[in-house]
Amino acid sequence: MNDTASAAPVVTLDGVSQRFVTDGGDVVHALAETDLTIPQGQFVCVVGPSDCGKTTLLKIIAGFLSPTGGTALYRDSVITKPGAERGVVFQQPNLYPWFTVRDNVALGMRVRKVGKKERAQKAQEHLELVGLADSGDAKPYELSGGMQQRAQIARVLANETDVILMDEPFGALDAITRARLQADLLRIQRAQQRTVFFITHDVDEAVFLGDRVLVMSARPGRMVLDQDVTFSAQAGRTLGEEMRRLPEFIELRERIAGAIAH
Repeated sequence: MNDTASAAPVVTLDGVSQRFVTDGGDVVHALAETDLTIPQGQFVCVVGPSDCGKTTLLKIIAGFLSPTGGTALYRDSVITKPGAERGVVFQQPNLYPWFTVRDNVALGMRVRKVGKKERAQKAQEHLELVGLADSGDAKPYELSGGMQQRAQIARVLANETDVILMDEPFGALDAITRARLQADLLRIQRAQQRTVFFITHDVDEAVFLGDRVLVMSARPGRMVLDQDVTFSAQAGRTLGEEMRRLPEFIELRERIAGAIAH
């Protein structure tokens, strides 16, 4: 069991479910009743077939969507709307092209009325953290896709985000850039003990990143496996590509893939 399992919950879902009504009047049961507790500092990866409710769960935690059943909590407060403590990193970077990269990173602080000098300093600190120290004056369209994702992550971190919600953020990247960003994300998360809820379709990525992997069934989505990754960083796992060759890594990857297939 991961060390974070005994920590106070940051996110709690109590019987959360979701139904949608289509334009044609049909009721779609997207998410079955779901109970979930995520403690501080845990990196949770969610996998499952397409349209199984992964993104619906993320939207409920983010406050973009109100569940039709049950209650979603951030710490002790019911989630009713988005909040600065829950930042979202999307699959496609949503940076403003008319701002510099530094101003994009500082945007949340600007909204919160943080002073100009302080937000410039913190923006630069977070650009350095994600390996973009020399790119602050560039415009987003001057950066590669991987660099844009780094900037999006820096913006979320700079906004003092407690929970990072990530919806397949590396899915559109090439394999080399993806592996590099995975390692960078792990380094940052472990240094800062941020809580991460990470959606992916890639089982290998889920096992590499997660302290815990959740597998969801086809619609209506329900949790069919809640698996601790016992060789995670808190248990002393080695970061790097060599981890993917460990027998326990391969065994767990196959177990999770099997749970998705069923």
